[in-house]
Amino acid sequence: MQSLTASAQQVQEKLLELAHPNEVVKLTDSARTAQEAADTLECNVAQIAKSIIFKLKSTNQPLLVVASGINRINEEIIAQKLNVKLGKADADFVRESTGFVIGGVPPLGHKNPVQTLIDEDLFKYETIWAAAGHPKAVFQLTPDELEKMTKGQVISVK
Repeated sequence: MQSLTASAQQVQEKLLELAHPNEVVKLTDSARTAQEAADTLECNVAQIAKSIIFKLKSTNQPLLVVASGINRINEEIIAQKLNVKLGKADADFVRESTGFVIGGVPPLGHKNPVQTLIDEDLFKYETIWAAAGHPKAVFQLTPDELEKMTKGQVISVK
């Protein structure tokens, strides 16, 4: 078994801390996009839980939206539901807020607490895959585990 990068190991340790047996898997190919991850894992792209960070304009705090790989996040709906203005998060903001790089942001284990929204469409699947701190690292979990681990709010994101 290949050794994990420091950031992927950090996610593995967080999973263990939360008493989840989920194991971080290092892929030979990139999982930077939902399609790449699905191709590598030989699963439906909808089973990829992609983590997208937005910036709340009023507070400059991050907002994590964990969405099904096939869904385009409707920023206007999210902003309306939360009664906030959303801004784009650049690579520096993502790294500073979460401790992870774009393409490898996991749904948990961030440097600072991050408000999290979870796409209700992920609950159509028995198992899903999420990034694990590195563009080539992922872990499998259930949508219920995702909700419990992140304490995220389940909503429609499209």
